[in-house]
Amino acid sequence: MAFIEAPSPNFGPRTAPPFMIVLHYTGMQGGEAALARLRDPASGVSAHYLVEEDGRVFRLVAEERRAWHAGKSSWRGVTDVNTASIGIEIVNPGHEFGYRDFTEAQVAAVIALVADIRTRWQVEDVNIVGHADVAPDRKEDPGERFPWKRLAEAGHGLWVDAAAAPGAPLAEGEENTAVFALQAGFTRLGYDSAPTGKFDGHTAAVVRAFQRHWRPERVDGVADGATRARLIALLRVIS
Repeated sequence: MAFIEAPSPNFGPRTAPPFMIVLHYTGMQGGEAALARLRDPASGVSAHYLVEEDGRVFRLVAEERRAWHAGKSSWRGVTDVNTASIGIEIVNPGHEFGYRDFTEAQVAAVIALVADIRTRWQVEDVNIVGHADVAPDRKEDPGERFPWKRLAEAGHGLWVDAAAAPGAPLAEGEENTAVFALQAGFTRLGYDSAPTGKFDGHTAAVVRAFQRHWRPERVDGVADGATRARLIALLRVIS
């Protein structure tokens, strides 16, 4: 791929090869400002790549280095996600500044970039995730408008379609064995969701993150039949 070199000083050494790819949106009003922040030593943040709305791809940090993009996060038991991952920022105002669809040029560039990264590192489909997946209590990006299904159809990441599961929706405040099973399923997929049987605020945040990735038609933190069915189908895929 052709990259525009825009080095950031915000990185450190890796202690192991990366085996995850984490997608973000910039959550700022423009790409120029986002690029400047990712290169500002005072910001304390960076990513390996930034994808502009016109499809240009900026390389900020070498893949062999540890960029600072995930913050406090967890996926499949890994709590140092920065060390384990390559971070891709996608220019989009995000939920705070006027969330909108990602451009065709961006989507094509992200697909090509993910494919390119996977020629160098062993990244399983289950480990291609969003910032919201690894930090559901803090983050929403890249969100429900990112075309996760299209990325999976191109061979990168997971996607399933499934008929709604029977049973009443599970929502915050409930405490029963069905909630325990739900939390156990999220934990098995990769989320930090220790089974307690109590549907608390963290569980609701995990449900919203899951919905943003795999059930984008409805993002409300309620585990309805469609949400549970897609979780079950994903667990069958990774088993």
